[in-house]
Amino acid sequence: MFVENLENIDSVEMNIEGALNVMKQAAVGKKEGWGDHVMRVFTITDKGHTPKHSHEWPHINYIIEGEGVLHMDGVDHPVRKGSVAYVPAGTEHQFKSASSEVFRFVCIVPEEGEG
Repeated sequence: MFVENLENIDSVEMNIEGALNVMKQAAVGKKEGWGDHVMRVFTITDKGHTPKHSHEWPHINYIIEGEGVLHMDGVDHPVRKGSVAYVPAGTEHQFKSASSEVFRFVCIVPEEGEG
């Protein structure tokens, strides 16, 4: 069993090629008792973005704050608070903030996706 407030979970800057103004929190995973998946929360600020990339695992996403764009396989999909998305394995994707306001979303991946 695990219960915590997101404001008490460490936030790490994503210092990887192609990322701009992105912070990540690993909210629930193996350490908290969920052995095969990880729930992460990403916060993007100041018109930032995640890298454009693809990989062998899917994503489940829920936008919890702000507005942005989910780029999937060459198509931009506007997303905002309350939007949900499924990104299939092997799909090129990128999250981009639509403004200088906070853009925050939940991203659930299999454990292998949290590296």
